[in-house]
Amino acid sequence: MIPSPFEYLAPTSVDEAITLLQEYGEDAKILAGGHSLIPAMKLRLSAPSILIDITRIAELRGIVVNGTINIGAGTTWQMIEHHPELKQVCPVLPQAVAKIGDIQVRNRGTLGGSLAHADPAADITAVVLVLDAQIRTQGPNGSRTISAADFFVDMLTTALEPEELITAIICPRLGADEGAAYTKFPHPASRYPIVGAAAYLKLTDGKVSACRVAITGAGPMPTRQIACEQALLGTDASDAAIANAAALAGQEMEILGDIHASEEYRRAMVQVYTKRALLKARGAIKL
Repeated sequence: MIPSPFEYLAPTSVDEAITLLQEYGEDAKILAGGHSLIPAMKLRLSAPSILIDITRIAELRGIVVNGTINIGAGTTWQMIEHHPELKQVCPVLPQAVAKIGDIQVRNRGTLGGSLAHADPAADITAVVLVLDAQIRTQGPNGSRTISAADFFVDMLTTALEPEELITAIICPRLGADEGAAYTKFPHPASRYPIVGAAAYLKLTDGKVSACRVAITGAGPMPTRQIACEQALLGTDASDAAIANAAALAGQEMEILGDIHASEEYRRAMVQVYTKRALLKARGAIKL
């Protein structure tokens, strides 16, 4: 199908993009990678009269690794997947990104665009949750930082204000006593997760001192698994401890059923993939 008519604008700075958002309001949509918006426009599920393409804003692209990891919102999946420093200091990011779509999607799609869209089956949303990432935004009233835990509000809904842009995502470097992993059961055609699970573990003196688990693909939004996390704290992260904790995954969230997987099947797979993610995160610890 063909989208409804729209005017195309291509700002070259964040300030210019925000000015355009203020000027056109609800008539405008931001185009980042376009892999979510363009299909919706072609199906007439979205019909903006103004399209603001931010792909030419150089300040939104790039990865800087210092004490923390700063990833520009316009950075593509391909740039994250193949960044040599990321593979050393936070390998879960390139590993998870490599599971997204296909090479064409990864060459065009962006981290900020995916987070702003907040698709309930996006891969990276669960990963930023377990990394406890910070999402930096900018709008007419200046910049602010939103924790990943507060960013996702509901299905396709975030804490972004209407005239705000995501400018960067700040993630921690992982130490030798920390490990993180992402596993998923992909739909064979779209590669979206029918169920995806991300996990983070930290060991102190042989015991789990920090744990975060998040599920995507199974519910209306990415969701932390608090009961599962608490069950692992203080344990030695043995196979038995991980299995017991994983059995609690999915109990605190709404599980959706559809033509691809029933609610009951997804609920079972949440536990399976949580266990796999936790085992993989444990294996990534380099003590």
